[in-house]
Amino acid sequence: MNMNSVKSMTENCPIARWRRKKEARPTEILDAALGLFVEKGYRATKMEDIARAAGVTKGTPYLYFQNKEEIFKAIARGTIVANLQQLDQIARDFDGSASVLLHRMVEQWWQQVGSAQSAGLCKLMIAEAANFPELAQFYFDEVIAPSNQMLSMVLQRGIDSGEFRAVPLVHTVDALLAPLLTTMIFSHSFGQLPGCCIGSTKDPLGFLKDALDLVLHGLKNN
Repeated sequence: MNMNSVKSMTENCPIARWRRKKEARPTEILDAALGLFVEKGYRATKMEDIARAAGVTKGTPYLYFQNKEEIFKAIARGTIVANLQQLDQIARDFDGSASVLLHRMVEQWWQQVGSAQSAGLCKLMIAEAANFPELAQFYFDEVIAPSNQMLSMVLQRGIDSGEFRAVPLVHTVDALLAPLLTTMIFSHSFGQLPGCCIGSTKDPLGFLKDALDLVLHGLKNN
């Protein structure tokens, strides 16, 4: 018997398939939970709903996650937070102008965050933050605050180099983030309805680029 035959028999045996299935369960649970959070909201999603959507028994999610809050955190860290960390590294390594960097960051953000299913977590947090203050604090600490710090760093770099005029960083960061937030919120609300599309939902990336150009023309040190 050759090695390929042995490998085939090993991979197809019931025990091997069970082990592969067990290793995949946390990911399956997180994927199922993300879909439910985006569709139903945080409060309306129950642990048993997540188990049912993942195709596992009611108690299985508790083998990997303490509660629904831990599932939410794991999803956010594996999607939005991880992508923000990549963007932050891009910003720190970039050696060109701040304007070019902002354009690159917007495109990267849309491709990895804004167009992903996990973007629906933004609408969820805005709707339910007041009802779940501990979860809101987590989202603020690991998503909102790092985003603000990252953009502040890029703006300050542009100001220091003379590319941008001196502007209040806090307010300018909000002006840069507003179109991103609007795009995510509309994409997961009115954008789901064919008769309610607007510019930001018909051409999200085009809208984001135009919005950035508007801000940049106000930033330029002419």
